Amino acid sequence: MPSFRTITFIAAALCFCSSYGFAKSLTSEQVLIVYNKADPESVELANTYRTARGIPSNRSLGFDLPLKQDISRQEYEDLIQEPLRAHFDRKGWWTRQRDSDGLLVPVENEIRAIVLMRGVPLRITATPSPPPKPGEAPPADLISPRDEACVDSELAVFGIANLPSKGVIKNFFYDSKQTLSEARLPFFVLTSRIDASSLSICKRMIADALETEKHGLWGNAYVDIANKFPDGDQWLTQISALNTKKGIPTLTDRFNETLPRNYPLTDTALYFGWYDWHVSGPFLNPRFQFRPGAVAVHLHSFSGEQLADPHKNWCSPLLIRGAAATLGNVHEPYLHLTHHLHIFHDRLLKGWTFAEAAWASIPVTSWQGLALGDPLYRPFLHSEGSGNIRPEDKPYRAIRAAHRQWPETNLERRDKLSNAAESLKSGTLAEGLALEAIEQNDLATAEQWLGKAKLFYPSKQEQLRQDMQLIAIQRSKGNLPKAIEILRAAKKEYGVISEAEALSAWMNLLLPPVTTEPNQTPPSP
Repeated sequence: MPSFRTITFIAAALCFCSSYGFAKSLTSEQVLIVYNKADPESVELANTYRTARGIPSNRSLGFDLPLKQDISRQEYEDLIQEPLRAHFDRKGWWTRQRDSDGLLVPVENEIRAIVLMRGVPLRITATPSPPPKPGEAPPADLISPRDEACVDSELAVFGIANLPSKGVIKNFFYDSKQTLSEARLPFFVLTSRIDASSLSICKRMIADALETEKHGLWGNAYVDIANKFPDGDQWLTQISALNTKKGIPTLTDRFNETLPRNYPLTDTALYFGWYDWHVSGPFLNPRFQFRPGAVAVHLHSFSGEQLADPHKNWCSPLLIRGAAATLGNVHEPYLHLTHHLHIFHDRLLKGWTFAEAAWASIPVTSWQGLALGDPLYRPFLHSEGSGNIRPEDKPYRAIRAAHRQWPETNLERRDKLSNAAESLKSGTLAEGLALEAIEQNDLATAEQWLGKAKLFYPSKQEQLRQDMQLIAIQRSKGNLPKAIEILRAAKKEYGVISEAEALSAWMNLLLPPVTTEPNQTPPSP
């Protein structure tokens, strides 16, 4: 039998041979549910998900696991990995053969995805290492000596025996042009987790995914580029460009600081940003709520290090605020070994399931990556205009339809949408035109449409967002006096609403408060 390395090379090559498609997407019969029998809520959640997705009863498996987030490497192997392998053997779900290197490798596999329920341990802790000897230099490679990992990431290749526990294992599904159901990777299993700070949030994630698939995910996208490292910034830049091409209204913040506290986000279907340690900015507003079915990701090294506290890190807070799916990391992953968000978003837009999009975007397994959400969820199943049509989705559907109808004829598309925005007095259409103009660096046109959107929108929060975008345009031009002028006028106009706190943050940034020494008279205003 060829070696595992040869098989994976051939399989990877096959992944890149055909065009994109999702005709053979992951199915419920290919999913195995894993839950913790010692946790009643984990049992209940497993039954909820199995019923919701119509997963066969023999595709649900419980283990007696510790009621804790973190387990040792030995506990992982004894309580999860080995019992899971034994169960696959008993059920005849796979065929494994030894390769020329002596590794026992799946060459056929009925199960293509494993979804872990809340209550299953999240992290494998690092095995203690002996202290360095006197004068011994630290290892130059910071990755290969490490064996702490996300349980979910380890399980993706659990069927291959005798793999090293330290370092990373290459993900041969990374950047695949085919879904896993079409690719020939029997040794690889998609993993995701339905987990959050409460059972009710987990159930809502399931319900929102199923409901959204009836009509599709429509709404605004918000992308917060923090200018930290070129690779991550470029991923987010590509998301904004792709959304503009597809006709998804996308507000992109390109300032070094993240969006300020209480920034007025509305109709939020998509969010991608970085790089704060804990939830911040718009998401601290108690009135903020994602659209049901939203996909939201904040890239940070420890975004998913815990899921119990709804106020810490990012994964848990985003889910409690209504997101249906997110990505994260349980330990420091290093940027190049985390999810490459532009690939993830591209595959979602092509109609892939959440689990397939998540795993196509990360270059390694046996590492720190975490995908939280229904693995079968396809938020853009109806992006071409099918599905149930709801009144609140119509303007977003119209923008998307115009981009499908006139993908390369910008002037004709803009004329059609302009006429519709004016005749319908639609703030959504007007702001969509402004956002596309900003992406094309046509700032004069953008300013005109932002002014009209402010007139058309009924709510103060949405009106304020138009003013903040006008301020952002002046900041990007370097015209700080004009930006401050608009800020001052906006503070008078919106001072009574909580979202106006975002104005104060920008004012303090552009015009820092004057500090005085003790016994020193402050200058006159």
